[in-house]
Amino acid sequence: MKTVARLLCIALVAVMIASVPSIDGKMNGIHNQAGQGCTCHYNTGTSITANHDFPSSYNAGQVYNINITHTGGTQASVGGFNVVVDKGTIQNAGTGVKIQSGTSATHTGSGQLGWAFDWQAPTTGSGTVNVDIAVLQGNGNNGNSGDAWDSASATISEIVVQNAAPTASNVFISLTGQTSAITQAYYDEALDGNYDFADTDGDSDSGSEIRWRKNGGVVFAHNNNLALPSSATAIGETWTMSVTPSDGVDYGSVVTSSNTVEIIDYDADNDGYGDQSDAFPNDPNEHADSDSDGVGDNADAFPNDPAETLDSDGDGTGDNADEFPNDAAETTDSDSDGVGDNADAFPNNPAETADSDDDGVGDNSDWAPNDPAESADSDDDGVGNNADAFPNDASETLDSDNDNVGDNADAFPNDPTETMDSDNDNVGDNADAFPNDPTETLDADGDNVGDNADAFPNDPTEQADNDSDGVGNNADAFPDDSTEQADNDSDGVGNNADIFPDDSSETVDSDGDGTGDNADAFPNDDAETLDSDGDGLGDNADAFPNDATETLDADDDGYGDNSDAFPNDVFEWLDSDNDTVGDNADAFPNNADETMDTDNDGMGDNEQERVEAKIADEEAAAAQQRTLIGGGIGLIVIAGVVVALMRRRGGEDVLETKDFTSPLMQMEPSPAVAQPMAAVAPVQTVELTVENQWTDEQGHTWRLMSDGSNLWWNGSDWQQV
Repeated sequence: MKTVARLLCIALVAVMIASVPSIDGKMNGIHNQAGQGCTCHYNTGTSITANHDFPSSYNAGQVYNINITHTGGTQASVGGFNVVVDKGTIQNAGTGVKIQSGTSATHTGSGQLGWAFDWQAPTTGSGTVNVDIAVLQGNGNNGNSGDAWDSASATISEIVVQNAAPTASNVFISLTGQTSAITQAYYDEALDGNYDFADTDGDSDSGSEIRWRKNGGVVFAHNNNLALPSSATAIGETWTMSVTPSDGVDYGSVVTSSNTVEIIDYDADNDGYGDQSDAFPNDPNEHADSDSDGVGDNADAFPNDPAETLDSDGDGTGDNADEFPNDAAETTDSDSDGVGDNADAFPNNPAETADSDDDGVGDNSDWAPNDPAESADSDDDGVGNNADAFPNDASETLDSDNDNVGDNADAFPNDPTETMDSDNDNVGDNADAFPNDPTETLDADGDNVGDNADAFPNDPTEQADNDSDGVGNNADAFPDDSTEQADNDSDGVGNNADIFPDDSSETVDSDGDGTGDNADAFPNDDAETLDSDGDGLGDNADAFPNDATETLDADDDGYGDNSDAFPNDVFEWLDSDNDTVGDNADAFPNNADETMDTDNDGMGDNEQERVEAKIADEEAAAAQQRTLIGGGIGLIVIAGVVVALMRRRGGEDVLETKDFTSPLMQMEPSPAVAQPMAAVAPVQTVELTVENQWTDEQGHTWRLMSDGSNLWWNGSDWQQV
């Protein structure tokens, strides 16, 4: 018999089910999505309306300040936006805004509900501009449900004017009132923007737009102002200025200043006084000019008198007002006769200066300049008879003091109390405190030291001044040192050299921090004075000034880096089970084999994964056994049908009808078939690892896992996003 039937193969099909978690809206916005709206968020929150102030028509090249807001929603400070234009350029991003390719703007974070930027219209002939806008209002649940968003669009038609756009050139920044470009300016100096305007149509400058940029960012408060006040600048900033020329119809191309200006302050003479407050910025010996006379106070003998600076003869009268600047005995010459008033017997008569005979008649007009009452001299002694007390004695003519001793013989002819000068010092013996000492005549303070030898003739307690410092030796704590006189704290260092003149324990402050070297733990470091914990690092720089084992706290979590298991993570400092996951983020801080409990069932994810894998293996083995038993019975039934139908009889096929209800046709499962197959090997679970971890601006900690999923820490465990 010819075999014509073969059993057909039975195939089993497996179905895979993929589970994809929902994703929250990005903390940073997405570009070029405004036309589709915020479709990654379920629009199920309180409805909102997108608002904008794009113009309905534009002038080619003009820059428009655009504001994007919305009304409605929860108004919680969680939002985002996207704006896409098909023409023109989005520029000058405001706070919380980023720009891509000049055609798309979106948010940089989720913490605000309004955004601003500039949009420069396209060039002439560009035609209608299309704008797509999408605004999102989040509810702050860190998910994508319960949020609301709205989209809007705008078409901006071109204002077509037959006009040539103007141009700007020679754009630069100068100091106010000057015409030269600068690269530096003091912080208290105002700046001017300068440019040349040209228009081939002869149109005048009308509505040109000025933009000031500080450190690269536009300062909108000074838009369209050529003058930048000094109050707007600060030391260390850099400023540029740009012009978009306008003739009132069209805008030309933006031109940026050829120079960048740095705001500076420095001390050219290194005298410790900044140039802005130093009246003499290039003179290290001067910094103040109290009377504004151009001479510094240190060199000015009269620092508060703008009319005087020098006193050459030290008489207390400035050289400008002193007619005898080198003669300490004279200051004025009232009659301008060249003789000072003090020496001029006739200070108001330019024809006379002396009156030898004191008769009230000057020598120049007196016939007998030394005797006003005389015209004759009988004894030819040169003295008129009327005045000659000894008219017949040629050796004598006067007894001016009426002491009966002729003036020639009288050492003091005009002093009736004196006739002799034993020491020839021109002081009579009667009035001479030292009649036999030609170097001394007076002892004004009665200390038995002559005034000439007495450095302090009017002070009976002082006679000498060895160091010529104006303080007598008796009162001078340093009689041989002209730079010192007093030692208030009696520490052996004079007040002038002693930084702490009233503190006997200190004399020097090497670092100038106000604390003496003896008490200063860091005498050469003006930023430190104390080291409370004795670890060699000053208290100001020491994050733990009272703990010698710690100095730094890199993550500012209150735990020193030495004891902090995670010194750069503010949310972690302990790892009790040493599994590299901090206790705060570790659902099982004391179990090194577990860190997460995703379903909060008290069983770690690793253990749960092993249990679930075991259960899955057992279920798979049971299912396979049931499939094999059912399949075996089916095959036997099919085989019986085929054999019954294909029986050959006498060379011809004869169809026989078989009674499958016969006891002979009842089949029992084959013992061999009923045996279970070998268990299928369990699916290997891939252990996820942390690819990256960060903290966002709202304080939430995130993780990027090795399978691309995101987790965030809710304070007690990690949640999958």
